[in-house]
Amino acid sequence: MAELNAALAGTFTIGGDLTVNRLGFGAMRITGSGIWGDPADPAEARATLSRLPELNVDFVDTAESYGPYVSEELIGEVLAPYSKGTVIATKGGLTRTGPGQWPPNGRPEFLRQGVLMSLRRLKLERIDLWQLHRIDANTPRADQFGVIADMQKEGLIRHVGLSEVSVADIEEASTHFKVTTVQNHYNLTHRVSEAVLDYCAANGIGFIPWYPLAGGELAKTNEAFGQIVAKYGATPSQIALAWVLKRSPVMLPIPGTGKVAHLEENVAAAALDLSDEDFATLDAIGRAGA
Repeated sequence: MAELNAALAGTFTIGGDLTVNRLGFGAMRITGSGIWGDPADPAEARATLSRLPELNVDFVDTAESYGPYVSEELIGEVLAPYSKGTVIATKGGLTRTGPGQWPPNGRPEFLRQGVLMSLRRLKLERIDLWQLHRIDANTPRADQFGVIADMQKEGLIRHVGLSEVSVADIEEASTHFKVTTVQNHYNLTHRVSEAVLDYCAANGIGFIPWYPLAGGELAKTNEAFGQIVAKYGATPSQIALAWVLKRSPVMLPIPGTGKVAHLEENVAAAALDLSDEDFATLDAIGRAGA
């Protein structure tokens, strides 16, 4: 097995003053089916969280809507007080009406309440990175962005990010606060956010791709992909993750799991150093399979 050290992925500095290892952890999967309720194996979920500091995974991404609340509660229970340098990022702006249901709510009072309750569950005095999970189409944007700016000025949150947004969205929000990260769906075969990623790279904004492991299934149908997997002695998902990491220096992938073995498999991808030729081959395969 390759060396298990998230630091091998290199670092990125969020907002100019918050440096994290680029391979992080997404805490959505330490919940129940449909991202609803408690995990099926609570002990395994807690063990997975406990393993993070040992692997130098110091960037953990969660949301109040995961569970809801379950993910944040487990993180606060297992990881607080946090190791020096650990950054807990969370998100607000979605409600939960049942398994797999995520209605947006961008009303200022809801966003503020979410931040206050996230602070309590995570056992923090300030959230290092708080992200608007979705822009609510039914609430004036100025109201949503305005309360976020207010909470930042009040010291409740340190840095602000957005999720599932366009370049125009980022530019509009930037008139209210500095956008330090963007979290969009992105992986080897899902490339609709290429323009957003390029914008982030040009402006020093961290790009957090969710569902970053997708694309590895191409190893079953694409001979060239399979050859690259064999060359590096890796799994298909590790190769897909290594490609994401190499795609841009602002990339902050957060593969998620509730199992220790899967976490270790993901972290091992940080040690993979794809050649430029192999990266280009994978890029072409991914575009063709998108």
